[in-house]
Amino acid sequence: MSSRTDHFLDRTHDPVIQSWVASANDPCTDFPPQNLPFGRFRLDGDPDWRIGVAIGDQVLDLRAAGLVDHADMHRLMALPRNARRALRQSLSDGFRRNSATQTPWENALHPAHAVVLGLPCRIGDYTDFYVGIHHATAVGKLFRPDNPLLPNYHWIPIGYHGRASTVFASGHNFKRPMGQLKSGDEQPRLAPTQRLDYEVELGVFIGQPNTAGEPIPMASAEDHVFGLALFNDWSARDVQAWEYQPLGPFLSKNFASTVSPWIVTMEALAPFRRPFARAESLPRPLPYLDSADNRARGAFDVELEVCLQTAAMRTAGQPAVRLARSNFADAAFWTVAQLVSHHTVNGCQLQPGDLFGTGTLSGPLPEEAGSLLELTHRGQHAIALPNGEIRTFIENGDCVELRGSCQRPGMRRIGFGPCAATVLPTPQCAA
Repeated sequence: MSSRTDHFLDRTHDPVIQSWVASANDPCTDFPPQNLPFGRFRLDGDPDWRIGVAIGDQVLDLRAAGLVDHADMHRLMALPRNARRALRQSLSDGFRRNSATQTPWENALHPAHAVVLGLPCRIGDYTDFYVGIHHATAVGKLFRPDNPLLPNYHWIPIGYHGRASTVFASGHNFKRPMGQLKSGDEQPRLAPTQRLDYEVELGVFIGQPNTAGEPIPMASAEDHVFGLALFNDWSARDVQAWEYQPLGPFLSKNFASTVSPWIVTMEALAPFRRPFARAESLPRPLPYLDSADNRARGAFDVELEVCLQTAAMRTAGQPAVRLARSNFADAAFWTVAQLVSHHTVNGCQLQPGDLFGTGTLSGPLPEEAGSLLELTHRGQHAIALPNGEIRTFIENGDCVELRGSCQRPGMRRIGFGPCAATVLPTPQCAA
């Protein structure tokens, strides 16, 4: 395998690997043997969560396969990086065609459609960042045309602490939230949000913890990251406009966030790294946020897209339509390693299962917007859908699905799996 990332690759990334799980060899699958993402699942009638690995259209029970002796996802995520690599190599070798593990592992496989997928791990703390510079600029222009980016944006990864208890796995539908709305000089009123929006993000899952009071330097920041997942941090824009000053989002953001059930590991993402660079006119990061390794390979080439299926489209059997697409590496002003280092520079302790949201990942072009706030220019320009419906913001019955994948010539394409939820009406008793 000849590439600029050779020294970060191993035999698990070999694009010629074929598996005895036939569906994993389909070039369209998100989960070929080069991916091997981790998550949690339950069998029908069994209340206990199990650790699973996705392979094609199947899920391997790690404990039943004899690869772990527990069902504690946090314990697995906290493994040192070398131990995680060893587990990945065991999985890769075991799934290869003609492997001696085929017979015993077949009894530990379950069809993905027959299991219940949940959150990939129990989420302790959740921090939402704001790394998408094109999103920040576009939204800033809507509210501050002459000064879209505040002075601190180029110097510090902006973030706030969100609500972990309302982060839900893909497929968990939610009710349209209530909140205070205010128009012009009118008195505020309590009502269902009229400007419900999605946000195309990635979730960063922490693995190894740090000791309280001990910052994580850039040199070891990625050792503390288990992997990435798709993340939709739903927003009530009209609620947010009234409540966010001076402390930031509250009820406008804590009602629901949707995450994909599979974590694509840092090891699986190794072939899809890119150099991280900024325009020469912009300030260099402070030393604690900079390293030669981060500049050489700190960005991840993850293609993202957001699709919408309305209730009418679903009834008519029409598929979801793509609204926009973007790329993590093109959208992000800060890298994963920089987020970890900044989060802990004051001594903050991270724990296995902690979640970082990247913030909305919009590209530089208008059609690469990661939210309806941008696509519709604050609701002023409606989007026409193929069936004749129009949208400025999300309506009841709409299903929003995020999709993500990594691909480059000479390597197997890998994907992130589903990240979708449907918006239900606000209960009559609340409205």
